[in-house]
Amino acid sequence: MLHNVPIKTLKHNGLTIEGYSRAAVQSYWRVPEMRLGFDLGAQPWDFMGTPNWFISHTHLDHIAALPVYVARRRMMKMEPPTIYVPAKSRDAIQQMLDSFRRLDRGRLPCELVPVEPGQEILLSRELAVTVHKMQHTIPAVGYTVWERRKKLKPEYAGLSGEEIRDVRKSGAEVSEERRTPKVAYLGDSTIGGLDAHPEMYEAEILILEITFVLPEHRGQLIKKMGHIHLNDIVERQEKFQNQVVIAGHFSTRYHPRQIRNTIEKRIPGMLDGRLNLWI
Repeated sequence: MLHNVPIKTLKHNGLTIEGYSRAAVQSYWRVPEMRLGFDLGAQPWDFMGTPNWFISHTHLDHIAALPVYVARRRMMKMEPPTIYVPAKSRDAIQQMLDSFRRLDRGRLPCELVPVEPGQEILLSRELAVTVHKMQHTIPAVGYTVWERRKKLKPEYAGLSGEEIRDVRKSGAEVSEERRTPKVAYLGDSTIGGLDAHPEMYEAEILILEITFVLPEHRGQLIKKMGHIHLNDIVERQEKFQNQVVIAGHFSTRYHPRQIRNTIEKRIPGMLDGRLNLWI
């Protein structure tokens, strides 16, 4: 197995989160059990089998490897992937792929699906993805992946199997869909993007950015750049209901030890051990 770029791994409640993110360098994440990933700033070779990708925005550290990924799947005779992209960026992404097709003299088959904030994508009978508007310097979205399960309606809970069968035969719907937010991915955004979508605070696993951590990096400048500062997280500690929070996309101006020491000092207990720093 080739590991040509860094990969970190975390397992939780039957799901595996793999990836890595550093600001202005590369961001890429995937959940193999769900057969989906987020962003393609780079493309580890063993991510190639994941067929569905959700792009947050078109800064190069989040999208530069998209042509490589598509070309590798074609080379390995795999089915064309489905790439979900912000609607405002779809045509430009297609033009980029067309340019690489002419340079490479090879096909780049994929389905580019434009998505808008507020939209829902039904991936399967078990999974749905909702799209959220983020606050960044260019059009950007985040995503929440929901688990969908059919549950018996409470009014039928005391019935026997035969009685439920008879109710169903009468034409009545005996079950209802219940959803659980499993994975939320912020992409790049100010903290306002997270605050606007409370379900992201409730997802079992939240992947977010904390680009800046030192106090001398002024809040207004960071907001203008469309990123999160550690102060934003400190002020909202009680909001994080997630079982796991993965923080990445730290600025390259920081040394890894500096990042860890600063955050552990500002957030003692690291959200009761739920906060994971991917440095």
